[in-house]
Amino acid sequence: MSEVEFRYIRTNGIKLHTIIAGPKEGPLIILLHGFPEFWYGWKNQIGVLAKSGYRVVVPDQRGYHLSDKPRGLNQYTLNVLRDDIIGLIEFFRKKRAVIIGHDWGALVAWHIAATRPDFVEMIIPINVPHPAVFLENILKYPAQLVRSSYMLFFQMPVIPEKWLSANKYIVMKNAMRFSANPNTFTKNNFRKYEASWSKRGSVTSMLNWYRALRTGSIEQVSKSKVKVPVRMIWGRKDPFLSINLAKESMSKCVDGRLTMVDGATHWVHHEKPLIVNRLILDAIQS
Repeated sequence: MSEVEFRYIRTNGIKLHTIIAGPKEGPLIILLHGFPEFWYGWKNQIGVLAKSGYRVVVPDQRGYHLSDKPRGLNQYTLNVLRDDIIGLIEFFRKKRAVIIGHDWGALVAWHIAATRPDFVEMIIPINVPHPAVFLENILKYPAQLVRSSYMLFFQMPVIPEKWLSANKYIVMKNAMRFSANPNTFTKNNFRKYEASWSKRGSVTSMLNWYRALRTGSIEQVSKSKVKVPVRMIWGRKDPFLSINLAKESMSKCVDGRLTMVDGATHWVHHEKPLIVNRLILDAIQS
């Protein structure tokens, strides 16, 4: 990566540990990680985007790694997660940002674009559909219900934390390892992830994103069409989410384009960084 700055930024009543790179005057790009990553998940994108002249901002999202981990499920609903990112945009004194998200980070990007488009130049969601499409189709496609059954397990108290934390987080490591192409994640990568997951309260805070679905997030999902440009990237071999969800998400966009990446999984930005970086630059430069 190019030279980066590590900084704690106060937003929406909490502090987010944030990585900053690129020229101050550059257009703002915010990269949002998902479960169970932290800013490090964007290691292959930060330097490329910064060298291309963009102001790149990558927070550890609420509850993750070195960022604050407030208690209570109401602290992890979609509106709260959205307002964290709006606060970052305002902190950098920009009117709008390109928001790129993977996994849960993509859900946050979709939600900002749907409910506060005035802060968004463009979104680039990676391997997560429009949240309304997911909710509408999870029962429509039985295979998708099976793929997403882990979300129901995460609703239980205490037991998921113990299961995920056991034996040096072997469950989370294996979930990433076996859902990705071979050799996508190295031992050194997992040492960094383990150090992040080991932070006090991290596992519970990460799970609270899922648990908040039953305490507000689902009700906050917008079903209206997204009016800002959407340039979705999708690893075709995603074991968690159906390609049908990606295709149907385009019906929720006024200006949407979907690019499928062959030979890639849910972790396409790790597996095919050259392709993903090129797709991102082509989208934002055009």
